[in-house]
Amino acid sequence: MARALRAEYEGAFYHVTSRGNDRSRIFFNKTDFAKFKSCLEEGINKFGYKLHAYVLMTNHYHLLLETPNANLSKIMHYLNSSYTAYINKKRDRSGHLFQGRFKAILIEKDNYLLELSRYIHLNPVKAGMVEKPQDYPHSSYKSYIETKDDELVYRELILGMMSKKIKQALSQYRNFVEGVNVDELENPLKNIYGGFILGSKSFIKRTLDLLDDIRLDNKETSHRKSLGKTIEPEDVIKTVSKYLSVSVNDLFNMKGEVRGILIYMLKANTGMSNDEIGKLFGGLSYSAVSQIKRRFSDGPLKKQTGKNKVREIQKTLVTVKG
Repeated sequence: MARALRAEYEGAFYHVTSRGNDRSRIFFNKTDFAKFKSCLEEGINKFGYKLHAYVLMTNHYHLLLETPNANLSKIMHYLNSSYTAYINKKRDRSGHLFQGRFKAILIEKDNYLLELSRYIHLNPVKAGMVEKPQDYPHSSYKSYIETKDDELVYRELILGMMSKKIKQALSQYRNFVEGVNVDELENPLKNIYGGFILGSKSFIKRTLDLLDDIRLDNKETSHRKSLGKTIEPEDVIKTVSKYLSVSVNDLFNMKGEVRGILIYMLKANTGMSNDEIGKLFGGLSYSAVSQIKRRFSDGPLKKQTGKNKVREIQKTLVTVKG
């Protein structure tokens, strides 16, 4: 079986998982969980990565991390090999502890970081291990709902997507995670492209451009061609303006669903960052743009009328794109 492609570059964000051989246990007691956390801390000091969220389950783990130095493979080799050596010595065993290579999904920060952190923190609840995520001791969730910081976790980015005020951000994040029905929550990892990228079409295209020196198989090459070019922000703005019968100037002064639609369509089609979109609206903050998109996705977009509007606008954009 061919190895999954790895895209490593400075400032990349990843959702990383690793499982025990044949789904066997990798953590046997509290001491083991503590040891792995110490490996994470040592890795941060050694390789300079940022850990945004984590959960350590019985036979696998999830990490949400950022690599300022384009060194994911080195990080993961250190983590898994160090912990394996510890377990093998402690339990008088030999051989591999983990099942094959770790799995790393390259993610688009603006669109998926927040959702993936929720998915990670709700893992123990979905597995029926606890009723509330804060009851599980081996995750980063408590650092996102309590004033006291966790030295392992870099929580500023995700909390900043909620609010600039720390107490308000903690409260809003808690509502974001605990205010959903776990059984109805969609897995944000269901739309992975090529087995290793999660993001918008423009993000996927930019990522594939970094892999020009790697021979892609025919199927991946075909998918790549189908991505086409990124839709220009001006085309999105004009299309939304025409569909909603609102002038371009008035469009940026309106709030509610209109603003939600425009931000949603810009994020889905242009690859613009939250900061870039915020400037179009006269200086909206990163977190404000994130919250507006989330409110639209969780509200109007879940209703049939909202879905129809987005679908019709998208059809027009595809025509514009040619």
